[in-house]
Amino acid sequence: MTALIPTDYKRRSFVYRSLITVGAHLTEQHGAAVAHDFGGGIDAEANSARLLGLADLSPLPRIGFKGRGTLDWLAGHGVSGLDENNMAYPQRSGSLVARLAPTEVLVLGGTGGNSDLCERLGQAWHRDADAEADLGCYPVLRREANSWFVVSGAHSAAMFAKLCAVDLRPDHYANGQIAQTSLARTSAIIVRTDLGTVPAYALFSDSSLAKYLWDVLVASMMEFDGQPVGVAALQQLTSA
Repeated sequence: MTALIPTDYKRRSFVYRSLITVGAHLTEQHGAAVAHDFGGGIDAEANSARLLGLADLSPLPRIGFKGRGTLDWLAGHGVSGLDENNMAYPQRSGSLVARLAPTEVLVLGGTGGNSDLCERLGQAWHRDADAEADLGCYPVLRREANSWFVVSGAHSAAMFAKLCAVDLRPDHYANGQIAQTSLARTSAIIVRTDLGTVPAYALFSDSSLAKYLWDVLVASMMEFDGQPVGVAALQQLTSA
């Protein structure tokens, strides 16, 4: 695989130096250098992710919307679900839309960034805003403001118990459920978003704290022999 230079791209991971240090193989996705794998083979990394893996999806598309008219505007553009606060709803495009509050929603591209919903909604908002003075909602630049990590595997909840007061065990914390809480003394959004049959949790925190949180997670995984994995491993689990 040809080595990519992250700084050659407009977007790169907030922790790209840490990824390179532990042997990340980078590929280009959506105009950014993303950790595809770590050199041990995709099957081996997928097996690691079934037990305890940590992936960085920070360069991939996501967007937020806030305001009193957010839910109605999104429904008008084909977003389904969004019935309850602190729940995430899969879309037919492969993306995930998380309702954080009656006035706030987070939209994620699919694992590996294989959905264009974020881009389509961003473009639609600008078209609608040009045509109408007040849509009752506005975009939030989540891709710039928040890191996006995924912790997966059977030991995930046990590891989180050392860092977070919320009980994230799969039989207590449903797939799609959201906690807006403290994680390792930082404010975080934790979305359970399983990869096929493998429990997984998407983590969003302030981008300025990305390296701190990444280092804490890596250290916390050591007890369970967890390790970083690339987006290819997550995609394999999703399609299994």
